[in-house]
Amino acid sequence: MVSLSEDLAFRGLVHQVTDEAVFKRLDAGAMTVYAGFDPSAPSLGVHHLMQLCTLRRFQLAGHRPIVVAGGGTGMVGDPGGKTTERPMLSEEQLAANLTGIEPQLRGLLDFSPGAHAALLLDNAAWLKEARLIEFLREVGSQFTVNQMIAKEAVRSRIERPEQGISYTEFSYMLLQAYDFLRLHVDYGCELQIGGSDQWGNITMGVELVRKVCGDEVFGLTTPLVTKPDGTKFGKTEAGTVWLDPARTSPYQLYQFFLNTEDASVGAYLRYFTFLPPPAIEELDHEVATAPGKRVAQRALARAVCTLVHGERETRRCEAAAAALFGDGDIAALDEETLRRVVAEVPSSTVPRTLLGGKGASVTDLLVMAGVTRSRAEAVRLVEQGGISLNGKPVRELRFAVRSDDLLHGRFLVLRRGRRDYHVLCFE
Repeated sequence: MVSLSEDLAFRGLVHQVTDEAVFKRLDAGAMTVYAGFDPSAPSLGVHHLMQLCTLRRFQLAGHRPIVVAGGGTGMVGDPGGKTTERPMLSEEQLAANLTGIEPQLRGLLDFSPGAHAALLLDNAAWLKEARLIEFLREVGSQFTVNQMIAKEAVRSRIERPEQGISYTEFSYMLLQAYDFLRLHVDYGCELQIGGSDQWGNITMGVELVRKVCGDEVFGLTTPLVTKPDGTKFGKTEAGTVWLDPARTSPYQLYQFFLNTEDASVGAYLRYFTFLPPPAIEELDHEVATAPGKRVAQRALARAVCTLVHGERETRRCEAAAAALFGDGDIAALDEETLRRVVAEVPSSTVPRTLLGGKGASVTDLLVMAGVTRSRAEAVRLVEQGGISLNGKPVRELRFAVRSDDLLHGRFLVLRRGRRDYHVLCFE
């Protein structure tokens, strides 16, 4: 069985550490580790999965994870990764966002009572109670302005004189450093993890604990996840990919990972799944020898979707993907899964009266849906076997669609060729 430090190395999860001694400490016995998430939106996104999965790995290895939901730091805003000032959120917005995020955190970590039970803390509990003069004397006195402006997140903003940085965001690193101090004093926390863009903030916390308490604590950053073209991971043309199923459906999440490029799938399998190293190496071999089969992508999509939404939702997603793009039977999909399919492909809502008593001509419906540009094109495609209704080829021009042909009494799935879909929803 591999140690945690060996597993972190295999998965490429270590970008920087404040001290290599942390690996010996991790393998020696239980320790408390934390990561922070500012509630800037009512849901976490897939770009947060790296830290959540890493915390889960620590917990499975016998360590205690702390999740700090930044109700306090969220009121200030982290300048890291931003070229302009973040919009300030009200206390009401932050509270609502925390309410949305909490069940996602509880779904990915084990908070049940026990020696390694995860803790969910809101840093507003101590930051809003901090007195300004005492904070400046205890925390501000430990750092020079020279140190602070040397940090990448601050320096990059100062180098843009037209943008600059407010004193509010400039002070963010002091608040995060104070988080580590409080967590160390109150909960014995010894390690903070975060993305590589958090390195400056993390090292400030390590230094503050050392100066105030004289104790050795550690910081570890993971690589920033990007796509092969360098663009931000977790973004699509439609926007951010969320963990909240009301914002990004399980099917959309499944498809996001299913569409991973060959160049990235090996890294994503290491970052976002808990598959053992031999299984991942076997999938690497599949990518190298048979990329067209996309075995690795399916394994990745299945693992992440199950982690976030559970096995039942994953089976639905796989059935929908097979029905749309494989050899699955679209007519066998349950109504809820079919509704999700409808949300992913072009669709139209039409009156049921179109069916009349004798039904509606398939060629007329193809033109109405925009699947073909003319009735002549529709006739030609039907004769060539290029049209299917609800997964079954249509070869008879005189075929009429009736109410009995609708899936779940409402849906008609038109398909041209292999992948060109349109769904008619009959009211």
